[in-house]
Amino acid sequence: MKKHNFSAGPSILANEVIASTAEAVLDLNGTGLSVMEISHRGKDFQAVMDEAVALFKEVLGVPDGYEVLFLGGGASMQFCMVPYNLLKKKAAYLETGSWAKKAIKEAKLFGPVDIVASSADKNFSYIPDSYEIPDDADYFHVTTNNTIFGTEILEDIDSPVPLVADMSSDIFSRPFDVSKYGIIYGGAQKNLGPAGVAFVVIRKDILGKVERNIPSMLDYRVHIENGSMFNTPPCLPIFTVRETLKWLKKIGGVSRMQEINTGKAGLLYDAIDNSRIFMGTAEKKSRSVMNVCFVMKEEYKDFEADFLSFAQERGMVGVKGHRSVGGFRASIYNAMPVESVQALIDVMKEFEETKVK
Repeated sequence: MKKHNFSAGPSILANEVIASTAEAVLDLNGTGLSVMEISHRGKDFQAVMDEAVALFKEVLGVPDGYEVLFLGGGASMQFCMVPYNLLKKKAAYLETGSWAKKAIKEAKLFGPVDIVASSADKNFSYIPDSYEIPDDADYFHVTTNNTIFGTEILEDIDSPVPLVADMSSDIFSRPFDVSKYGIIYGGAQKNLGPAGVAFVVIRKDILGKVERNIPSMLDYRVHIENGSMFNTPPCLPIFTVRETLKWLKKIGGVSRMQEINTGKAGLLYDAIDNSRIFMGTAEKKSRSVMNVCFVMKEEYKDFEADFLSFAQERGMVGVKGHRSVGGFRASIYNAMPVESVQALIDVMKEFEETKVK
């Protein structure tokens, strides 16, 4: 039976990316050595790192004055690295979900935090659109896509202070203007590669303005100076990131990816909106293109466990909603083929026909 992987992360990767990574695990470029055992200082891995950085900049359209880093610690490490490097007087944050709350908690260790708006009042089912960014803040932080609650910021924000964005789950899913951001960061395990590496895109001129001493491992400048190799980098995940970027470039880049993604999401949201038993949880104008969250309508709540079993028996993997919200979640990241989305829709319709006569 074919499996359809809707897991929120670690998540689906393109088949050819998995194949080329598997080949490199056995033998990298005919060296007779695995990518997992070669020196990160050697020419073979340096070539991997250089190409990964170059492709990242090319495919995303990163302008001059920015650096791309590949670091350990995941996006969660960035929750503290950002304020460690940037926060002097105060920071401003938009609270749109669990990961934004975690980032706010870490920032408060370094100074005052102004929460400019929050959607907690409606269980994070929408993106606030009426707020003012304080122009005396050191930076303004947003989480562009909220995987747990299925909401997404789909337009670039004009900010009077450096804009910092956690783009863990929607990076490379659509074009955006990198020049509007001071820092963009995220874990790779949604749209770029396996767990184990985080990416950071950083405008260099915003660094070096805090007076506190920063430990070397948490200082962006140290990692820039050492080309992401101040310590041994996560070599295998970086290799897979490179392969994913090669795949993205080949299929037409982020503009083509946006067309594919909006098409997939549109199909699934239409099926939910036209269903007699399912309903979406996020406000329509805030709906995520990456994570489609839905539940049973109130009169059919008792069928949720039945649907999960029904879907799993038909090859649907990872459609259970996050434990904090329940229901269902279909993560349809870049590598998710439209055929899998249609397969889920067919399963939903088949289940509905068994429950509603």
